[in-house]
Amino acid sequence: MKSAIETENRKNVELADQRINIYGFLGGIYRQELLPVLLSQIRTPQFRGVLSDLGANLGDEFFSLKDEDIIEDLAVEYTRLFMGPGKHIPPYESIHHERNDGDWGRLWGASTVEVQKFIETAGLKYKDDFKELPDHICVELEFMQKVIKKERDAWENGDGDRALYCLKMEKMFIDDHLIKWVPRFCSKVVSEAELPFYREMAKITGNFIEFEKENIDAYISEASDRDEEVTR
Repeated sequence: MKSAIETENRKNVELADQRINIYGFLGGIYRQELLPVLLSQIRTPQFRGVLSDLGANLGDEFFSLKDEDIIEDLAVEYTRLFMGPGKHIPPYESIHHERNDGDWGRLWGASTVEVQKFIETAGLKYKDDFKELPDHICVELEFMQKVIKKERDAWENGDGDRALYCLKMEKMFIDDHLIKWVPRFCSKVVSEAELPFYREMAKITGNFIEFEKENIDAYISEASDRDEEVTR
């Protein structure tokens, strides 16, 4: 028979798995143009249900057109929205994070440096073929995914102290970075997107980061209470 602590740890593992999957999925959406393998996954009935639960409505046409037609249309949309060369919405924190020191609105601003230091201090490294800036939205989302994986492993191993440490790191990154720019960036994408896909993905992303901001303190509080209970 499982103890109450083991049951609670399993619940925390399941919650972490859900958050890992969402951060990973969203990071993949912004990393590059939509790939056929991800499109195939999104168009499955199961995933369509998940998107519906998250509040996304891609429209019937998205699920009825040929793969090659959707891939081509979305490649054009991705380039227009995030890469240019004309007016576009650069997916970097340093562009959108309105800092009090005024060092924002350009690439490689103060936020870029802070994110780079944060990631390196967390003990994570960039891949050798990494070409993007550290504050690209996909990097920040995938960083959160990695930290939550560490939290998940800690819960799996019954290491509440380590899990709590990871949760506090997640909170710091959400408070100091993600919440300061991702919702604003997503609002711009919603306004500028011509096709439902990136408009709906931006809605999901902005809403999810705001949800994380609202709930991270509760995750930490529950972890702290559990840790205190164990040490009594």
